[in-house]
Amino acid sequence: MLFRRYRPEYSDGVIDLIPLHITPPDPSLGFGHEQIWRITLHDHRREIGQISYRDGESPCVYYYGHIGYHIDAPWRGRHFAARACRLIRDEIRRSGKTTVVITCDPDNVPSRKTCERLGCIAERTVRVPYEIREQHEIGPVKRRFIWHMDDGREKNRDEYAD
Repeated sequence: MLFRRYRPEYSDGVIDLIPLHITPPDPSLGFGHEQIWRITLHDHRREIGQISYRDGESPCVYYYGHIGYHIDAPWRGRHFAARACRLIRDEIRRSGKTTVVITCDPDNVPSRKTCERLGCIAERTVRVPYEIREQHEIGPVKRRFIWHMDDGREKNRDEYAD
């Protein structure tokens, strides 16, 4: 695991993504390299959430997705997860992907809205196999969304207003 100093790797002037660590490939998960960033308000060090990108392909990635994010409760509702996803788009492209999967529990409305805001296509709802649920502590059902990096489906309205 590599640790880095506080220095924004990506910023849009509202939030910064601070590199937290890069995990080398783990054959049991098939995540490939997993990069994790702290999400902070611009020019602040206080973490308000995290985002990760996994560049691998495997049964685990099928259910976990390539991108994972969370925003701490006091900061939710401000579209920071969608902003963070957009900030790592070039990272995704550099890894050779033109589409990635984002998954969430079917009842996770905020995550579903983030996917819609990004212009993701709802692909399907899938049952997670028992072996993967037990071995990797993941819920029994996931909703899969496909995010195309360059298809222009993102919402154009002022989505960042509080």
